[in-house]
Amino acid sequence: QVQLVESGGGLVQAGGSLRLSCAASERTFNNYAMGWFRQGPGKEREFVAGISWNGGRTYYADSVKGRFTISRENAKNTVYLQMNSLKPEDTAVYYCAADSTAAWGIVRVDYWGKGTLVTVSS
Repeated sequence: QVQLVESGGGLVQAGGSLRLSCAASERTFNNYAMGWFRQGPGKEREFVAGISWNGGRTYYADSVKGRFTISRENAKNTVYLQMNSLKPEDTAVYYCAADSTAAWGIVRVDYWGKGTLVTVSS
């Protein structure tokens, strides 16, 4: 069964950094646009960052632009989210996502990971 497995979440102080990883179970994910979403307490799930199949195109939510960086290493079937200058409002469950119908940007997510919790203390 196709899977996306996130790791790297945890507790960090405001201003700190974390790097999330998302490992895909199949090489076919290397052809897909991938991304990260998050859902904070009492909030709806929101887009955070996306990346094209070859890493050549990246895009971000305004709330994280300049602080977060998405990247991918197709040789390892892995997508990363480097998060710097974290704020308490970044506290959320972060989900890895894939769109098997698109290569350059997520249009419709059809694969989700189970999520990893990031907690930023003030």
